[in-house]
Amino acid sequence: MNRIHIVSNRLPVSINVENDNIELIPSVGGLATGMRSVYKEYNGKWIGWPGLPSDELGDNLKTDIEEKLVEEDCVSVHLSKEEIDLYYDGFSNRTIWPLFHYFAQYIDYEPQLWDAFVKVNQKFADKALETIEEGDTIWIHDYQLLLVPEMIKSKKPGVTVGFFLHIPFPSFEVFRILPWRKELIQGMLGADLIGFHTFDYQRHFFSCVRRLMGYEISFNEIHIEDRIILVDSFPMGIDYDKFRDAATQTFQKPLQEKSKLHRELEKYFLVSPNRKLILSIDRLDYSKGIPNRLQAFAKFLEEYPEFIGKVTLIMLAVPSRGTVEHYINLKREVEELVGNVNGRFGSINYTPVWYFYRSMPFESLIELYSSCDVALVTPVRDGMNLVAKEYVASRTNRTGVIILSEMAGVSKEMGEALMINPNNTGEIAQSIYQALTMPLDEQRERMIYLQDRIKRYDVFKWSSEFVKSLRKVEKLQNSIYAKKVSSSILEKIKTEYAGTQKRSIFLDYDGTLTGFKKNPNDAKPDEELHKILYKLEEDPKNVITVISGRDRESLESWLEGHKINLIVEHGVWIKKYGKDWKMLANANDTWKPSIRPILETFVDRTPGSFIEEKNYSLVWHFRKAEPEQGELRANELKDELTTMIANHNLEILEGNKVIEVKSGGINKGMASLQFLQNQNFDFILAIGDDWTDEYMFRELPESSVTIKVGLKHTAARYKVDSVAKVRNLLSELN
Repeated sequence: MNRIHIVSNRLPVSINVENDNIELIPSVGGLATGMRSVYKEYNGKWIGWPGLPSDELGDNLKTDIEEKLVEEDCVSVHLSKEEIDLYYDGFSNRTIWPLFHYFAQYIDYEPQLWDAFVKVNQKFADKALETIEEGDTIWIHDYQLLLVPEMIKSKKPGVTVGFFLHIPFPSFEVFRILPWRKELIQGMLGADLIGFHTFDYQRHFFSCVRRLMGYEISFNEIHIEDRIILVDSFPMGIDYDKFRDAATQTFQKPLQEKSKLHRELEKYFLVSPNRKLILSIDRLDYSKGIPNRLQAFAKFLEEYPEFIGKVTLIMLAVPSRGTVEHYINLKREVEELVGNVNGRFGSINYTPVWYFYRSMPFESLIELYSSCDVALVTPVRDGMNLVAKEYVASRTNRTGVIILSEMAGVSKEMGEALMINPNNTGEIAQSIYQALTMPLDEQRERMIYLQDRIKRYDVFKWSSEFVKSLRKVEKLQNSIYAKKVSSSILEKIKTEYAGTQKRSIFLDYDGTLTGFKKNPNDAKPDEELHKILYKLEEDPKNVITVISGRDRESLESWLEGHKINLIVEHGVWIKKYGKDWKMLANANDTWKPSIRPILETFVDRTPGSFIEEKNYSLVWHFRKAEPEQGELRANELKDELTTMIANHNLEILEGNKVIEVKSGGINKGMASLQFLQNQNFDFILAIGDDWTDEYMFRELPESSVTIKVGLKHTAARYKVDSVAKVRNLLSELN
C-alpha cells in the first residue's frame, strides 16, 4: 500500500523547551486525532510548522527538535517570526478568514501579505516534495495552505493529492472581491480530491470554478485539460467514544479526585437544585456570534422574567488572536455586554452570566458538557463546529437540548436541534425558553437520534471515507492515463500508419482541430491548422474527411483550397473533394416552426444565448451566458423539448455549451460507415471530442485507431488532453 502523508499548518504535537530539554506534547484536537491514525497506519509523515519561530532557536536546538520530531514521524517546516506574522496572522487570518466567513469589512488587501503567503506555501510544498515519492498520496489541510496542492502536483504529477478545507467556502459574489481569487482556485485545483464539510460549500466552489476558470463540471467532477478532479463533502466528526467515556468516568470519581470546577458545580446545584445552566463555548472570534448570544440571553430574561434567578449562562471564551484590532474590540464588546446583563438582572445571590476568558482542560470541558441543560451554539458562520457534537457525545443520561445556528456546517447533520438564525435575537430568546421547558421525554428522543448519528460518523469514519475517496480518484486517474496517447502508443500508431497504403482519416472540427470560441463564427482555421492539413494532404495515401456538426457553408468557406472531404450537420450532407454536395440521409425541416419558438423563448430568458440555424437542425448556444444560469436553462430546455420531439422524429444533441435539435436517425457513425463502403482502407483514424463522436467510435471497424479529445468516458481506444495534443499527433504522422 502506498504511503499517505499529511500536510497541515501545525504538527500534531506542541513543543515545550525548558533548559534545553525538549518535550513533545500530543495535540488533542479533532484533526490530530483523526489524522494520527491515517499517517501512522500508512507509514507516512506529518509535515508542518513545529510552533516555535525559527529565528528564536539556535542551530543546535533546531537540530535537536528535528531529531525529536523524527521519532514521531514528523517533518518540520521552520518559519521565522516575520513569516508567521505575514503569512499566518496576516494573509491567512486577516484576508482569507474574514473573506471565507463573510466579514468583507475586515479583509486586508495588503500585497505584502499575499507575497508572504505564496512564499510560505512554497516552503511547505518544497518540504513535502523532499519527503514524498512518485506513487505516494498526500493529504493537505485547510486554508493556510491553499496553494500547496498545485505546487506539489506541478512537480510530481504521479503523486495523488487530497485537500480538505475546514472552514466555509463562500459564494462567488463574496469570493470574487479578492484580487488573488484565480490563484487560490488554481492552487486548490492541483488536488485530485477536494473535500468540504457540506454540500453548500462544495456548490459555492463549483460556482467559482465555472465562472473564474471556465472548466466543465459534471456531477462532482471537474474536467481540466489533463485530469479529472473529484469534489465531495465529508462532514468531520469527533472521537465520540473519548467524550462518552470521559463523561461516564466524571460522575464515578470519588470526591477527592474531582476537579475544583466539578466541586463548585455540585455545590451550586446543592444550594439551588432547580437552577438551569446554559453553556456557551467558543473561541473569541467575530464569526462565532457571541455578542448576539448575550443580547439574546438578555432578551430572554426580559420576556420571561420568571426565569431570573433560575437560569445561568456559563460563557467560556477561549482567547484568540488577541493582538489583532478586531479581536481586541470584540473582547471589549463582549465584556461590556456581560457586565450589562449582570448589572440589569443580577443580585447579591444571582449572577446571570458566568464569564471565563481562558481555555479549560479537557476534563473541565467534559464537566461543563455533562452538567449544563442547554448548549447555545450560535455562530454567524462556521465551517463545521465540533462543540455541538462534543456536547451530544457527553450527555450520558441522554437529556439536554442544543440551540444551533443554521449557519454552522454541523446543522446539516443535527436536524433534531432547535435551529435558529444567529442574527435573530428574538428567535434565540424564544428557543432558550423552548429548550428550558422541553419535557424530558422529548429531550431524550431528540438526543438518542443525535447520538446515534454522531457516533456512527465519527472522526475515524470521516478520515477513512476521505482515504477511500483518495483511492477511488487514484484509480480514476490511472484509468485515464491507461488510455492516454503516451509516447510509446504514439510510436505504435506511427508505425501502423507508415506501413499502410490507403488511409481514411476522420477529424471532428470544434474541440478537436480548433478550440471552442464564444462566437462560433470566430473558429476559422489558423495558420498552424492549415499547415497541418496541407501536409497530410500531400501524402496520396491519405483520404481526409472533416466530419462536423457545423453547417456546410462555414466549413466549405473556411477549408477552401484543401483536398479534403466534408461531412456536416452530424451526417446530413457530404461533399467529396472535387464534387458537389449530396445528402447522405433523408431529412426535412418541416418541424422547425414548431421548435423555433421554444428556443426563442429560452434566448429571451437567458442573456448571452442565441440560435444558430442549419439546414436540418436548430442549435441553442449558451457559451456566452452566465455559466450557472446557462446550465440551468439547458436542463429546462431539454425537458421541454423531450415532450415534443417524439412526434417529429427528432433528436436532441447536447454538445459543449450547445443544445441541438435535428432530424432523427442521422449521426456521425452512420455517415462514416456509409463513406467507407466499397473502399478498401487498411488504416482508419478517427478523432473527436464530444458525445456525437461516440457514434463514430462505436460504428467504425474494431481495428480503427479512435481517439477522444478530453477525459470523459468514451468508446474510443485512446485519449488526448487537448486540441494542441491533436495537432501535435497529426504533425507527428507526417
